This record gives sequence, C-alpha cells and structure tokens, in this order.
Amino acid sequence: MTVYLDNAATSWPKPPEVVRAISDHLLYSGASPGRSAHAMSLKAAREVFETRELIAGFFNFPASEQVIFTNNGTAALNQAFHGLLNPGDHVIISHLEHNSVYRPLKYLESTGVIEITVVGGNEEAGFDINQFQNSFRPNTRLVATLHGSNVSGAVLPIRQIGEICRSKGVLYLVDAAQTAGLISIDVDRDSIDILAFSGHKNLLGPTGIGCLCLKEDFPLKKIFRGGTGSRSEMAEHPDFYPDRLEAGTLNTVGIAGLKAGLETISKLGIDNIYRQQMQMTDYLVVQLSTIEEVTQIEVANQQLRLPIVSLIIKGVPPSQTALQLDRDFEIMTRAGLHCAPLAHKALGTFPQGAVRLSPGIFTTNKEIDFTIDAIKTLCRPG
Repeated sequence: MTVYLDNAATSWPKPPEVVRAISDHLLYSGASPGRSAHAMSLKAAREVFETRELIAGFFNFPASEQVIFTNNGTAALNQAFHGLLNPGDHVIISHLEHNSVYRPLKYLESTGVIEITVVGGNEEAGFDINQFQNSFRPNTRLVATLHGSNVSGAVLPIRQIGEICRSKGVLYLVDAAQTAGLISIDVDRDSIDILAFSGHKNLLGPTGIGCLCLKEDFPLKKIFRGGTGSRSEMAEHPDFYPDRLEAGTLNTVGIAGLKAGLETISKLGIDNIYRQQMQMTDYLVVQLSTIEEVTQIEVANQQLRLPIVSLIIKGVPPSQTALQLDRDFEIMTRAGLHCAPLAHKALGTFPQGAVRLSPGIFTTNKEIDFTIDAIKTLCRPG
C-alpha cells in the first residue's frame, strides 16, 4: 500500500476532472491566450477569463480583473511586498509565518527599506491579539499573516485581525496557501485587502500556478515588464489590471487545471471536504496520543485547525522517521523545518523540526490505520 500524507506540500492525486481538463487543454486549446484572433487562442483566452471569474466569485472579490495569475503563491507574495511597500514602512507579521512571507520581508528589512514586528502567540488563542493591537505604529503600512500554519495546523483569527486592520486604516494581506479550498474565505466578511495563494494544494490544481487577488485597484509597482498582448504599440507596460502585473505568456495549462479544481470543490462543498479530512485527522491525533514515544505539536484552538499533524518520536531524528516510513512502509510524509523556521522556533521544535502528516481529499481511513500501525512499529520494533 502506498500512502500519500504530504498534501500540505502538494495535494495528490489530483481529481480526474483536473487531469482531464489539463489534457483537454493541451489537446484542443493549447494556444497563447490574448495573443491572436484565431479560434484556439480565443478559446484559451475564454478559459483564462472564466477562471478569473470563478476565483473572484469563490472568494467574493468585486472585480475579476484584479485576480492576477502568478507562478505560485511565493511569486504572488513577492509581487505584493515589492510592489506595495516603500522606504520607511512598517509591517506586522505573525510568529508562524512561512518563508514565502518571512524571507522577502526580511530582505526588505535588511536593506533598510522597512521595519518588521513579529507578533507572538499565547496559550489561549495561538495568536496574541493584545500584542498585535499594541504593535501598530504611525507608519504601519501592512499586516501580513498566514491563515493556517503548515507546521502545527493552527488557524489564525483572520476576521478579527482584519477588523482591527480596517479600524486602523492599515492594509491586510492573507497568505491562504494552506486554507484556500479547505476553509471558507470571504474577503469582504474577513476584511482582507490582498489575498495570495497557490493552486496546487487544497485547490487541487497542478503546480506552477498561483494567484494574487486585490480587493481594490492598488497601484502596485511592477516587478516584470514585457509582452501582454495589449497596447503593443506602447514602449511602456500597461497600467490597467490584470495586464499591469501579468507580463509574458500565462500558464494556461495550470489555469485550466485550477479551474477544474475549483469546480470540483464547489461541487463537493468546501464544508464537506473540511469535515471529511478533519474526521480522519482527529482520529489520527487521538490514536497517536496513546503512543508514549510520540510527541505531537499541540494546537491552541482545537475547534478550528487544519488536517495537519506534526510529531516527533522520542530519540529519533525526524528525517530518520520520515525515511523509515517511506522506505519500509511506502508512507510519504515530510520532515524538517517545512520552510517555516519562525514557526518551529515558536513551537520549540527548532532546529530539528518534526515529521508532518497531512491527509488530503483522497486519503482513506484504511490508510490512516496503516500509518498508525507503522508508527507503532517504529516506536516498538519487534
């Protein structure tokens, strides 16, 4: 039995609808969108437009032209940070951030452009709202937080954070890499100004596609310039969205797959998907808690968390545990720091990290039981 428990990195397998959409695009409409007037190009352009509309509706964005396609979530975040922030700006982030948020901001801080405040956590909520409220300065330009931790599975109170940002007139950016497609996000209800996410995790699309979504027409500085298929007579890159931030040929194959992933989620129901995965995760947590040699990373708010379980087997390096699970049982997990050293430092698992188990939409109860038995065998050989 092959068991894939690395869905927090990339969901697998992909739904048949996604595989079919990618294949159909390559077979029947694999031309450059918006570059020509022939039938295949127009068909590709229509697919791109329909996907923008679908994403805008999915997250309740007012204008689909402000849905910007990127190579991945990291590219979306870099465009937001480098396009929005100016010298002297202050940015607030959480203590659980992924390197896709932390590294570009840390670079801007190290080069003297911005200042960063990292808000810590507390036992009650996992995010210290009081510390957060006291972190604002007159020059605070942006608050940027993840929605859900890829290490612990903790979910931040983005609605409360967003309301505070709105009351102070500060922009709020949410990195929804782990939650888009799994937990409902409404940018109006949650007071989100900028949303960034990748398409290859819970949105069930392929790798190589992400989005930066803007609630308003922010004049973000351009990182790339080049061909757009529009205003080709001009030497200057267009200023209107989405062309303003989309230079070069889009990943239409990835967009086709992302569209099919969104349609699959809408058909199944996002609440049903979350409920199914959390039933398995809760069972996994309970069963692992009976193994004396296993220490799990605890989540402060057990009422709302992600289908992620990170653990350490006493006396065994996480990398060795993951290797044995893969080699001896064909169980795919991820060990180490998960590109989130800030989170591991906050959780007390730095520098060795942990082993992360992340069920997905196609994980079965049989696979979870098999994994539990495998971990018991590792802890108590013979």
